[in-house]
Formats: sequence, C-alpha cells, structure tokens
Amino acid sequence: APNACADEEDRDTNSSLPLPYHVKCITSTSNPFVKHCLKLRHSPSYRHSHGSVLVVGSTPISRAATRQVADTLKEIYRFQESLQASSSAIDCLLVLDKAEVLEEFDDYPVRVVRVSSPVMKKLSGVQSTESIDTIALMRIPPTFLVIEDNQQEEDCCRWFPSPHRVLALDGIQDPGNLGTLIRSARAFKWGGVFLLPGCCDPFNEKALRASRGASFQTPVVSGSWNHLEALVKNFQMKILAGHPESNKELKPVARLSQGLADSLRDIKLCLVLGSEGSGLSEKTKQVCKLVSIPMAGEFESLNVSVAGGIFLYMLQLQPRTQRLT
Repeated sequence: APNACADEEDRDTNSSLPLPYHVKCITSTSNPFVKHCLKLRHSPSYRHSHGSVLVVGSTPISRAATRQVADTLKEIYRFQESLQASSSAIDCLLVLDKAEVLEEFDDYPVRVVRVSSPVMKKLSGVQSTESIDTIALMRIPPTFLVIEDNQQEEDCCRWFPSPHRVLALDGIQDPGNLGTLIRSARAFKWGGVFLLPGCCDPFNEKALRASRGASFQTPVVSGSWNHLEALVKNFQMKILAGHPESNKELKPVARLSQGLADSLRDIKLCLVLGSEGSGLSEKTKQVCKLVSIPMAGEFESLNVSVAGGIFLYMLQLQPRTQRLT
C-alpha cells in the first residue's frame, strides 16, 4: 500500500526504524514512531543508545529555506563520503503533509514520510507549523566518539584525523554556546573538539541549531582529563586556556596578540575554554598556560562563544605566507 498511513498500532521490529517501510504518512500523535522520535529529542541516553538524533528545522516555509536545508544535507553527505562512511546520514525526512519537497532531495537515498500538523507540532515542540516544515531523523556520525576509561593511550591516535589544532571544552553546559563553538571550530578549520566532563550533549536540539550542521561534520570526542592529557602528550601539543586577566591568579596570564599567535604557528596546539558561570576547573588552570583577550572596556570577560570565536580565529593554522591583520 504505497499511500498507507500509520495508526497507533503500527510497528515493525525487523526494520532499522520502528516504522514499517510501506508507511508514507503519519497522522496520529500516539503512533509508536512519534513516541520514539520524542524520546530521541528529549533524552541524551536514548539518543546515544539508538545512535540517532532528531534535527528540527526553525526556518519559515519557503523554497529558499527548504533549499538551505538541502544545501546543508549536501555538505553532510560530502563530508561522509570523504570519510567513506558506509551508511546514509539521514534515516528519514518527516515533512509536513502540505509542504513542498524540493527536487534536490531526489539526489540522496532519503526516505520521506509525510506527517500531519498535530504530529509536526508535537515533534517540533512549537505551537504553529508555519515555522516548521521538515524534521530529519539523522544518525549520530562516526566522527563522534565517547572514550571509555579502560581505553589505552595509544587509541588517541585515531580520535582526530588532523590534530594540529584541537579545541577542548571544560564544563560548557549551555547548548547554544557549545553548538556555536563547534560551528566556529569548523569554520576556522580546527581539527576537532574534545568535550571534558560537565559538557552538555552536542546533539541536544539547541546545540544542533547553534552548530548549523557542524556537529555532523566535525570530529567530536567526549572523554576525561586523562584522555586529553594522553592526546596532548602523544602529539606533543602545547596546551592553552582562555582566562580573564586577573591579578588574583597565582600564575601569570598572557595576553592574546598577533605575536603570540605567530609564535605558535608551527606548534601543535590544544585550546581549553571553560563555562561562563564556573570558569575553568582547577585542573585546567594548573595544567594550561593561561591566555586572556585584551579589552579596553570595564568588563572582566566575554561570552564564552564570543571569546572562543576570537581565540579560534587568531590561533587558527595559517600558511607562513598569510598573516592575520
């Protein structure tokens, strides 16, 4: 039945998705597949146990907005192809029943399932479907790794394909800040992001929205300080941490400058950034060289995603013939 719609009882335990493949539309908010998607949206442990994430759009219905979604998917697929990924990034697209699907989606092996307005409202968490027309059910990428305590130090060689510049985040709990930092790391071609304990899930819906797809295209590793120290030791990296300039610190705080950036040009570098609320952990302050961003105003610090953007830009890997101005 090519136009079959799922009711409350439909379930296919043999499918990779909890939805029979013949189902082309979903009209009931009580459908088991809808409940599965809601759990993916709300529960980090459920997301990671299923290796799947719900990506909710937030742009008004228009051909231009839908084309932006298609362009983002193209970038994700190109990145996966570069890694020779064996599976599709997207399990299915859930599309509002009256919304238009661009022909660009025909280029990819993506299953499209139409959903009713009540289902779209429930899945997206918004009151009006005028702002949401597409939701993607995507697989957590193979570039995301959770490092177990029993893994050996030599395993760190495979965490990042290009470890010349690695951003480490120390207790970043705000998903908007975390997503923005991953996006900035991708924009300035850093080799990856290391999440220390206390960071929020990079596949949280707010983090995904802020990262604009960068979470699917950037190597992200979650581990402990022992793992990060093994990485730093193995690749002989210099480790810095962003920190407000203060006379209260027992150790000196250097100032970020073009001269400092130039001196680190040929050195493998790990940059650690902490949360705005609690700042850097004591461990980070002990291990790292502290660096501040000079400010002319009276403020002691910047939002971590703003400060991170400045650090990532200034300390990005640059050819010798190119100089930041």
